[in-house]
Amino acid sequence: MTIDRARIEAAVAELLLGIGEDPARADLVDTPSRVADAYEEFFAGLGEDPLAPLAETFPVTGADSEVVAMRGIEFRSICEHHLLPFLGQAHIAYRPSDAIAGLGRLPKVVEILAARPQLQERLAEQIADTLVEGLHPRGVLVVLEASHQCVTTRGARQVHSSVVTVASRGEFVDGARRAEVMGLLSA
Repeated sequence: MTIDRARIEAAVAELLLGIGEDPARADLVDTPSRVADAYEEFFAGLGEDPLAPLAETFPVTGADSEVVAMRGIEFRSICEHHLLPFLGQAHIAYRPSDAIAGLGRLPKVVEILAARPQLQERLAEQIADTLVEGLHPRGVLVVLEASHQCVTTRGARQVHSSVVTVASRGEFVDGARRAEVMGLLSA
């Protein structure tokens, strides 16, 4: 998907007028174009298929059937309620069934889904669903921890707060199994 740069630039000029600024002022004249550049990057995931990184998998051998976990996958997204960023880390675990993905594929799935207007709760669910659809694992657990600028810089202004969301599928829905994997992700 290609963003409509002209519409974004016109909207930013309107926002500047709306706050009482002059978009023709020397320091602001390039701001609409800069915002369009940023939005092109922030929302690049709208034009990408999150399943694509999982198209190439590897067959599972006996040793591969245990939990695969990756912690600390950094991401940034834009809150769809305020169009402000939220930044965080994703921690992902899955127990393979017949296929495993290359480890670089997991951050790519996160990156694609995060590069859309998002809610953190929905993002965790979408990552889990994508892994289920792409890998058909026995279980998936996704934990996201993020700091939201709509909470840290406005409104509640809780600068040290973070939000944790969890999505689980398959055998990781079971409380005991889930707790075991949560321990692995938080170690």
